[in-house]
Amino acid sequence: MVQHPPDDDLLFKALADPSRRKLLDQLHANDGQTLVQLCEHLDMTRQGVTQHLSVLEQANLVATLKQGREKLHFLNPTPLQEIHDRWISKFEKPRLKALAILKRQLEKRHDR
Repeated sequence: MVQHPPDDDLLFKALADPSRRKLLDQLHANDGQTLVQLCEHLDMTRQGVTQHLSVLEQANLVATLKQGREKLHFLNPTPLQEIHDRWISKFEKPRLKALAILKRQLEKRHDR
């Protein structure tokens, strides 16, 4: 059986939770938010949001920057792109190739 890097496990674990996906959506919409700003959109305690952010940071999906007394959270889409490249794009290629062949065949029929 093929062993995947531990980062993959952390990434899939992070993405498995709907609250964490919502945090990622919030950062996508408005990057560089504080904990207080992120808490406004979730029905959970600050401690709960902090725990979710910790999982996202461990999976390298969120990066932080201290600015004075505040800690800003930023989306890091690189791990998602890597998963896309590894898992999704290889399944898209045959489908796209089949669509291109079908298009050419239909265009040939239309030109007759």
